[in-house]
Amino acid sequence: MARKTKAEAAATREALLDAAEEVFFAKGVARTSLEQIARHAGLTRGAVYWHFKNKGDLFMALVQRVRMPFQSLMEEVNNTDPTVSPLEAIRLACLAGLNRLEQPSHQRILSILLHRCEFFSDINPIEMQDEIAEECFDEMLAVFQLAQQQQLLREDITPEVATRLMQSTLGGLFHDWLRNPDAFRLRDRGGELINALITMLQR
Repeated sequence: MARKTKAEAAATREALLDAAEEVFFAKGVARTSLEQIARHAGLTRGAVYWHFKNKGDLFMALVQRVRMPFQSLMEEVNNTDPTVSPLEAIRLACLAGLNRLEQPSHQRILSILLHRCEFFSDINPIEMQDEIAEECFDEMLAVFQLAQQQQLLREDITPEVATRLMQSTLGGLFHDWLRNPDAFRLRDRGGELINALITMLQR
């Protein structure tokens, strides 16, 4: 049998990730087997092991699909308008993140990570959430520090406190929304909260 082309291999990998997203969301991570994912994708279990070491490796690849480093959101904002202030850049980056989270795939994968993934074998969802949160904190903190240097941040608020306020607001918003996505539009309520918080933080 002819060796698969790079494009065919990539398509197979994406099909497996699509299947994993659907089955994990429906059944939960711990109750899903690699055999079920392969069957759902119309492939063999061997195809799964060709692309992923185990279920933990597959789940990590799934999370990477929707991972949005804050730094990359900031770069998009700055590429659009290099003159934007640090506080305005934070506001725009957060709003851009909310827009992406409303995409069905992002919503499903975050819901899996937060609500449908238990400690299981080589999967530690809390550790994964902590890693993402710490990365976001460090990147956002650097921008709030820049805002302080430019005397844009309130004198009685440190960059560390400003970052924790923003991160806590976003975290609470995500959890509320993922519990009941039909209750409100993320970009609308999130936009109100982010705009209000930036207004309170600025000098």
